[in-house]
Amino acid sequence: MDSKTVVADKPHAVCVPVPVQSHIKAMLKFSKLLHHKGFHITFVNTEFNHQRFLKSGGPNSLDGLPDFQFKTIQDSLPPSDSNATQALPSLADSVMKNFLAPFSDFLVKLNTTTSNNPPVTCIVSDGFMPFTVTAAQQLKIPTVMLFTVPACSLMGFMQFRPLRDKGLTPLKDECYLTNGYLDTIIDWIPGMRDIRLKDLPSYVRTTDPNDVIFKLAIEGVESALKASGIVIHTFDTLEQEVLDALSPMFPRVYAIGPLQLLLNHLPNDPLKSIRYSLWEEETECLRWLNTKAPNSVVYVNFGSIAVMTPLQLTEFGWGLANSKHPFLWIIRPDLVEGESAILLPEFMEEIKERGLIASWCPQEEVLNHPSIGGFLTHCGWNSIIESMCAGVPMLCWPFFADQPTNCKYTCNEWGIGKEINNGANREEVGKLVRDLMEGGMGKKMKKKALEWKKLAEEATGPHGSSSINFNNLMNEVLLQKV
Repeated sequence: MDSKTVVADKPHAVCVPVPVQSHIKAMLKFSKLLHHKGFHITFVNTEFNHQRFLKSGGPNSLDGLPDFQFKTIQDSLPPSDSNATQALPSLADSVMKNFLAPFSDFLVKLNTTTSNNPPVTCIVSDGFMPFTVTAAQQLKIPTVMLFTVPACSLMGFMQFRPLRDKGLTPLKDECYLTNGYLDTIIDWIPGMRDIRLKDLPSYVRTTDPNDVIFKLAIEGVESALKASGIVIHTFDTLEQEVLDALSPMFPRVYAIGPLQLLLNHLPNDPLKSIRYSLWEEETECLRWLNTKAPNSVVYVNFGSIAVMTPLQLTEFGWGLANSKHPFLWIIRPDLVEGESAILLPEFMEEIKERGLIASWCPQEEVLNHPSIGGFLTHCGWNSIIESMCAGVPMLCWPFFADQPTNCKYTCNEWGIGKEINNGANREEVGKLVRDLMEGGMGKKMKKKALEWKKLAEEATGPHGSSSINFNNLMNEVLLQKV
């Protein structure tokens, strides 16, 4: 297709993710859905992540289509390891201070008469990129904030200012992390019950009154109040109570998800070759899974950002080995704090018949493989919703951000997970893996996971709630003039 065939009157969405793996993945899926609806898409990565995509996927992996293009802006951060996520506090600080000017300039250039693009008609931004609301107001176009977390975690982030105003955060000092203070019940959150301070997004645990990520979270949710609407990557039946409580707080709220199930309904996806990973995916693990019995393998992945100590790595490793169940464990290059992840030769000898370790993998293909029987996860939202869509029950070891809230709901509200409570302890890990794979607890959670899978499929069917909400978003917001 020649670039001259770009249609001038097409709606044109500029899509801006938070520049980390999980947020990019969700935004890219949402952008593909918009493209299928006839939108011209400009997807904006930071230069740093753009180069990482090209490195992991090959020099032509982001060529896109004439009406689905990848562009970049600078993040104003010093050079860092291209195999690792940038430091989150530095990234948060730069988002608040340095992104608006280059992004506004970028929009002006996109709209110049010399470009082959139709004029920008809307901005679809991650909910934690607040400068985009200001940029959209300058252009007098609608902006939609996509929250790549569940409604329960968004409601948790909404409490940051009230918690600070009530003196519940920041913590007075580090001893508050261990003296039972985090068990304080927060009983005034709309649509949420039995929530302890420790169940809220982890940034409430800061001892720094100027914590930069805490500030960005407040700025994000408060900017979203001024957006034309918000999208939450969830579905109505999963979080009805919290969604009902959130709805009066924002101009418009749309629960649209699971995004992958919506994509699965597209008759043909011209963008199928565009992958979502900042790391190169090792597909030989799928061949290894083909040699295993149905529901026999534990999949272990702690996500794209979390880091652990060498001791935690060792304890998880021996817990998995001692469970005697086959496992696929993803250990990314930067998983262990400050050093490379080294597992002792005797451990490798112990697991050689039944364990496979890889540095990254196509997670959704893995979770949907018939041999996978359980998932040991850090409770990132992409991981939980992907596991739910695959009907796979979970063991939960949340690290930070929205993960404690996601864990609370996965285990207590949806019945598809069990939290690992006593830190990384090989005895408990081994016992819980056995319970997950062969015990009554695992069978009960598996049954529940399959029930939620069915409800997710119903929500994303042609007449399901997420499909209806997506169409309403088009008509009520994205195709409207401000």
